Amino acid sequence: MKILLLGKNGQVGWELQRSLSVLGELMALDRHSTPCGDLSQPQRLQETVRALRPDVIVNAAAHTAVDKAESEVDLARTLNATAPGMLAQAAAEVGAWLVHYSTDYVFDGSGEKPWAEGDATGPLGVYGQTKLEGEQAIAASGCRHLIFRTSWVYAARGGNFAKTMLRLAQERERLTVIDDQHGAPTGADLIADVTAHAIRIVQQKPELAGLYHLVAGGETSWHGYASHAIARAREMRPDLGWKVAEIAPVPTSAFPTPARRPLNSRLNTEKLQQAFGLTLPHWQRGVDRLLAEIL
Repeated sequence: MKILLLGKNGQVGWELQRSLSVLGELMALDRHSTPCGDLSQPQRLQETVRALRPDVIVNAAAHTAVDKAESEVDLARTLNATAPGMLAQAAAEVGAWLVHYSTDYVFDGSGEKPWAEGDATGPLGVYGQTKLEGEQAIAASGCRHLIFRTSWVYAARGGNFAKTMLRLAQERERLTVIDDQHGAPTGADLIADVTAHAIRIVQQKPELAGLYHLVAGGETSWHGYASHAIARAREMRPDLGWKVAEIAPVPTSAFPTPARRPLNSRLNTEKLQQAFGLTLPHWQRGVDRLLAEIL
């Protein structure tokens, strides 16, 4: 199997380099690579696909700066909608599978029930709207595809929410953290491992193509996430000079941002677990593993 990976140096892309390497011949590209792996140049991306003729394309690149997207509408649309759509067209031409990642931001964040794949979408901003357009373009292309919607993604590599909270907990006595947004912190390693598993399965069962929700088990708020990470870090490394004495819950309105955040980022993963025979571990397990890696 020949696999083309785009976005190799992102959080998920980095983990995919590991998980996909056991499936076959892997060519991993980023936007600086030759041949072209740059989503801002969709026509050149199509040429890359036609030249390499991969069996599977995994697109782990995107415009993910949610607030910047509000002022970079054209760029966000090119990276999140136009390029995935043109990739899908090229995939259909060469008979390749396309694996793509989307987001809970395609929903309006209302209610408390975990979103199912078939629920009505209603993006609150440019990021969610352009990611939804990307999903629709892939589906319309007719290519065989897997789209995984995920949320609250973190990795040991690069910056993440837990690292920020641990740094602040060593600098300040009081932290304020949002407690009215709910979701499941999801490790890039989990996303990459599930992706590799699903790619292997669909080679034998192409009827499993389609859209799936992929997040860790359970749910929490950003406040619950921060509280867990700091408590576990203190247990693991009591020597790190922790100053924090209070982690105060505050509403989303306490931190105004250019883009509105969905309050309900819960995603129902039953379809994924049943289709691919998976059990998704609770979010705490992944966060504890992250802490063991970074502390």
